[in-house]
Amino acid sequence: MTDHQRSLERSAQGLGRRPALIVVDVINGFTDPVCPLGSEADEVVAANVALMQVFHEHGWPVALTTVIYRCESEARVFRNRLPALNLLTPDSHWVAFDPRLPVRQSDWLIEKIHASAFHGTSLHEQLQEAQIDSLVVTGLTTSGCVRASAVDGLQNNYKVVVPIEAVGDRDANAHSANLYDLNAKYADVLTLKDTLALLMALD
Repeated sequence: MTDHQRSLERSAQGLGRRPALIVVDVINGFTDPVCPLGSEADEVVAANVALMQVFHEHGWPVALTTVIYRCESEARVFRNRLPALNLLTPDSHWVAFDPRLPVRQSDWLIEKIHASAFHGTSLHEQLQEAQIDSLVVTGLTTSGCVRASAVDGLQNNYKVVVPIEAVGDRDANAHSANLYDLNAKYADVLTLKDTLALLMALD
């Protein structure tokens, strides 16, 4: 092994004793291919259903994010760059969570206007209050909001796991490249099976 290769070694972090599940933007606008923002995401939804059920069974927090623009000034530059985002208005079908998700009244519903689940929201404060030490970050899309949320999770000092089957992207190449980079620097990218095994080991 060269000195350069040794300098890039990473250490797997796994999960702490008190994890939370962050389901990023598994909303109709991203899971329905009819929407310009959407793609076929049945497998991603199914993986999120499985994870949500485990977190609910253990009483661990589940936070679900959606994107809603309530006025013209919100995220103006972002929306000018991606005009399809203007579909995400409060009265739109697209901002509702995919109906297949087993959302409970106790789940945290996080409304955001930018990519990261942390940026401009109360998520970090809620996690701190619940004494959370690690995150499982899932959802759509891998190269956008999932990546931003996972990186911000690390930057807020949480161990982060990203289950491969529970995230998706409209671009397969972007999906693969971002999972590779996340695993190299910011998170443990694991299969759904291995993620569930980590969670079960916490018992």
